[in-house]
Amino acid sequence: MKSVLFVCLGNICRSPIAEGIAKNIVLERGLDIFIDSAGTGRWHSGEAPCDNSIMIAKSRGVDISHQIARQINQADVSAFDMVIALDQSNYNDLIKMGIKKLHKLGEFGANNEDIPDPYFFPGYEGFEKVYEMIEYCIKNLFDDQPYRA
Repeated sequence: MKSVLFVCLGNICRSPIAEGIAKNIVLERGLDIFIDSAGTGRWHSGEAPCDNSIMIAKSRGVDISHQIARQINQADVSAFDMVIALDQSNYNDLIKMGIKKLHKLGEFGANNEDIPDPYFFPGYEGFEKVYEMIEYCIKNLFDDQPYRA
């Protein structure tokens, strides 16, 4: 079985959205891939995703309300076939952890650009933009040959 871990800073905005979108795509396509998410930081561990992430995902038919934030750990380094950072800062932190099967989500359709953290943008519009970027990149990720059913 393949496995993919999405990683952002606190695991309450971007990576939960990515996890939710990816799980829906895996289910729709009948793929046998385990999907999870985590943060490089621990200060939100045990919390649900932020309200705006839950709302934007729900408006698109994706339920992430049950997810619980957690920090990436050393066991994840060997447990996942692919670890995907949402931005360069998290990518750099993951390299320091020794993760070799590492990619940035932007490689899959955003010209390798970072997926910006909507938590620091005023209002809801940033979450809409980020959701669209994440969804586009994840669809491209699962269109790649290793993940076809």
